[in-house]
Amino acid sequence: MGISSSLGIWVRAARLRTLPLSVSGIIIGACLALDVSEFDIPIFILALCTTISYQVLSNFANDYGDGIKGTDNKHRLGPERGLQSGQIAPQKMRNAIWAGSIMALLLTLLLLYVAFQNDIKSAAFFLALGGMAILAAIFYTVGSKAYGYKGFGDVFVFVFFGWVSVIGSHYLFTKSFETILFLPASAVGLLSVAVLNLNNMRDVENDQNFGKNTLAVRLGIRKANTYHTLLIFLPLIATLLYAFLSGKVYVYFVVLFLSFPLLAHLKRVWTRNSEKDLDPELKKVALITFFYACFFGLTANL
Repeated sequence: MGISSSLGIWVRAARLRTLPLSVSGIIIGACLALDVSEFDIPIFILALCTTISYQVLSNFANDYGDGIKGTDNKHRLGPERGLQSGQIAPQKMRNAIWAGSIMALLLTLLLLYVAFQNDIKSAAFFLALGGMAILAAIFYTVGSKAYGYKGFGDVFVFVFFGWVSVIGSHYLFTKSFETILFLPASAVGLLSVAVLNLNNMRDVENDQNFGKNTLAVRLGIRKANTYHTLLIFLPLIATLLYAFLSGKVYVYFVVLFLSFPLLAHLKRVWTRNSEKDLDPELKKVALITFFYACFFGLTANL
């Protein structure tokens, strides 16, 4: 196998299509810091690199955990995985998880050094958050007590992709905490959970057969559809509340322009012919979340 071919296998295992979703919260936190003239380029770059390292680590661990358990198999409807296809040996993926964990920890330490040089308490708190993020990335599917197999993945995604990402990154810049930030943070978190829920609805039959009791499995497909509808509408409501409470009138346009693609997405979800039709929707909602973050950040600074 050539170097370029081997590299391509690892790039696919890293699942680059998930990266825009992972940086969305950082973008909002940075833009809100810019609004109060507290933006810092080195912190922004390091925050992006750190959250991307968490996401890639999570993707490797998910590939390994589901591959070892047999959940990834020929009946799975999603894209082919590294272990599933036999292109990556389990030992190599374990090595990648170790390397990814070390890289994520080093980036976390560097970020905290730059952001909190003289604030030991804040650095210690965020180091604990970073450690939790690394552990959460790994144990979503790895191990006998993997929380993704017990239906808790949605909670972790909401907290880390939403609250920790937005409010945490904002604090890195400003060293301050504002309760109103829970609104855009929750919006990003809910949209991120919507991506996970699409993934789980797509694989609901296969997951059920292998004991992966995701929330979609626990709810059943019809209730999962209703749950998904809430995950799409609640971010719009949270954004409207933020615009009203903050007085940033241009943020209302975020809701106006994103309502159309989100409503079109919901129509496709409810009228699909098979669960396989959900697969292209994952990328669409991930990109909508990314554009939401960019558009929100822009309008919040006007």
